[in-house]
Amino acid sequence: MTNDFAHHPVDLTSAASLAASGFQYDLVDTSDRAAFEAWFQADSRGFHGPAMSKEQVDSAFAGVTYRRTVGVWDKQLVAPEVPVATVSSWTEQVTVPGSRSIDAWAISSVTVSPTHRRRGIARALLEGELRSAVDMGLPMATLTVSESTIYGRFGFGQAVFAADLTIDTTRAAIPVRERRGVLQHVAPSVFVAEAPTVFERVRLSHPGQIKPWPLLWERIAGTAPGEEDYTKHTRVVRFDDEDGTPRGFVVYRVAGGGLDFSNHKLTVDYLLAETPEAYEALWRYVLEVDLVREVKAELRSVDEPLLWMLSDMRSARVSPIDHLWLRILDVPASLNARTYSSAGQIGFEVSDELGFANGRFVLETDDAGMPTVRAVEDLPEGMPAVSLSVNELSSLYLGGVSVSSLITGGHVVELTPGAGAVVARIFHSATTPWLSVWF
Repeated sequence: MTNDFAHHPVDLTSAASLAASGFQYDLVDTSDRAAFEAWFQADSRGFHGPAMSKEQVDSAFAGVTYRRTVGVWDKQLVAPEVPVATVSSWTEQVTVPGSRSIDAWAISSVTVSPTHRRRGIARALLEGELRSAVDMGLPMATLTVSESTIYGRFGFGQAVFAADLTIDTTRAAIPVRERRGVLQHVAPSVFVAEAPTVFERVRLSHPGQIKPWPLLWERIAGTAPGEEDYTKHTRVVRFDDEDGTPRGFVVYRVAGGGLDFSNHKLTVDYLLAETPEAYEALWRYVLEVDLVREVKAELRSVDEPLLWMLSDMRSARVSPIDHLWLRILDVPASLNARTYSSAGQIGFEVSDELGFANGRFVLETDDAGMPTVRAVEDLPEGMPAVSLSVNELSSLYLGGVSVSSLITGGHVVELTPGAGAVVARIFHSATTPWLSVWF
């Protein structure tokens, strides 16, 4: 979808609500460096970050001002130009089952100053973002969250989980196999230049992945301004196949050791692999780096293949977290955007406190998994059907959440016996959803 999202006006309902409380709610003029810097500093402060340097502001000014940047200001303050709340958003591509993608409204940088909490600002911001997305014709909203107790009230559901891995290298080993290809150290700048191409070749293979923006690659590699201390310790290894084509990268740092020089900790900041050969070679490299006792990797898949490659699976501690949250706004458009695992039909009775997705819907899929979705007044008699909120439908959407767990937990109700099994069969994703970055 093409839309001028960066200049889409703020939601009038939220603007009126905040104005009644004495606040100004508006777009930031991102062509005005001073206005953007004030917003950017407030955003960093909201996540307990440091004051941003001129170089960091310049980098962000070049890298993320394409987004729709929104602030809330309190003109009674000593520094009225600094917003007391922030949010930024843009149209993003989210991978869905079937090696396809859907346009979604990506929401980021949601902050409210502690001095202005419990005054309705966060609700106005988030509901304003959802109404704006609907106004632009976007079928879904998405975000990654720092707090997991906020977004359910706005209809979001956990759809993709991630895992932090901590691996004891004294116990971990990958059985030796013949290696084809070459591992080599490369400069971080090489990663920034080449990783986007490799990633784009695999992006559609994992439901939940998004299309990263250029500045993100610089931040991963530590080449963005303000990352100098991080950069000093960053190392990058590339895997090339037998034809010399780059097929994967690992970005990592090694720290610690102390008096026992063999007690270092290696942190994997990003591991990208296009092929099974690249995946195995890069993980083997990481686990076999000399003088390292522990390997830490964050935001890995909850179904990480590495765990099945290790000679001792217990050498890895796995700590899962909720990561990507989805919020369906247009049920037919969202359900029609993905493919399904089998033929069938299922009815949904969907409730939505904000009113965007309320209704009854019938999903029919053919033998190729291609869908047809229609809204109905009443669900056909005898059709397998479930009742659920938009939160649960959003969680089920990518195929990574078990409907049986939601039924047992009281979040989904079977309107006909066995309907949950039909949902599980149709919505199943052969590949576990995974998102490898924050946004």
